[in-house]
Amino acid sequence: MTSDASPQPIQSAKSAVESLAAVLGAALPGTLASADDPANALLHDAGVARAVVGRLRREGSGAGNDGLCRWLYDAFQSNLPEIQLAVLRFVPALAGVYMSRAVSRKPLAGFEAVLLALYAHAAAQRGSGEAETVSLPNLANPSVYHDAKVPPKTKAAELDVAVLSPALEPHGTMRATRRARIVGAVLELYHGKLAIMPLSSKMEFCEFCVAWTGNRSKLDDKPRVAAASEPAAAEEKLRRVPLPWELFQPVLRIVAHCLLGPTNSDELKTQATRAAECMYWRAAETMDARSVLAARSLVRLSQMTEEPIPEPSFSGAVETNMAELEAMRANILSNKN
Repeated sequence: MTSDASPQPIQSAKSAVESLAAVLGAALPGTLASADDPANALLHDAGVARAVVGRLRREGSGAGNDGLCRWLYDAFQSNLPEIQLAVLRFVPALAGVYMSRAVSRKPLAGFEAVLLALYAHAAAQRGSGEAETVSLPNLANPSVYHDAKVPPKTKAAELDVAVLSPALEPHGTMRATRRARIVGAVLELYHGKLAIMPLSSKMEFCEFCVAWTGNRSKLDDKPRVAAASEPAAAEEKLRRVPLPWELFQPVLRIVAHCLLGPTNSDELKTQATRAAECMYWRAAETMDARSVLAARSLVRLSQMTEEPIPEPSFSGAVETNMAELEAMRANILSNKN
């Protein structure tokens, strides 16, 4: 990644804030570096989020000499966990803008350098980049809770293994054939920290998700208030992008967390519902069985969360039981007589 200047390496949260201030200028509050916890303030500051996302979405961003991309790269390479979280907060905007522009074959060396650094970190977390799998129970085995009608075989049936995330091969460059896998792995890294990401970051992801699908949902017919994290400046229009399974799956997992996770934000759940519907219609276009089943299940779950569960009423049952008890008592007394 090239740059006109040679910034000092980031060695602390304070130096990260100061270097970001040099990139953004007056857009960064001067009190941020003097906060008790600069990294946490950087992660949750709404003004900084608007400034950074606005720069990422600005036309012409993402080039090899982009100062903001240089800061994101250096901040993540600092290996400071608290600063790496602040970088992950901007993954929705970074991946969203990159994928929308990559289909037009624009030079985006700045975006690609940051994404490759995040991908390398995700691969290193797995050791040698092994695939993430989960063992599923095999229905050929008899249930431990019931007596088997047929004597069990001497050799137990093997467990079914499902692949949650394929192996991460080392990649030093971004190519069209591996773009979806690299961005998908970055989204998996973002998903792992999603529980501590600010609300605005999740809202941004749902917005980009809808743009990627190129579809509409029934919620689009209703008036919508713009989120606080959405930049007001004119931005390049986002484009529909290819969504193979290696990218579709982590996107849907993030949307599912936004929809069903422990959040009290009705606005986030509304946006996640909108994104889930758009993902389903996109999957229906491609007729990919895995994508259709996963998206349809999420849409049905979203519909279940909207329907209130009626409170059980025991008044009628109590009256019925008392009447039955009285009838039994009368029958017993009549038999004794």
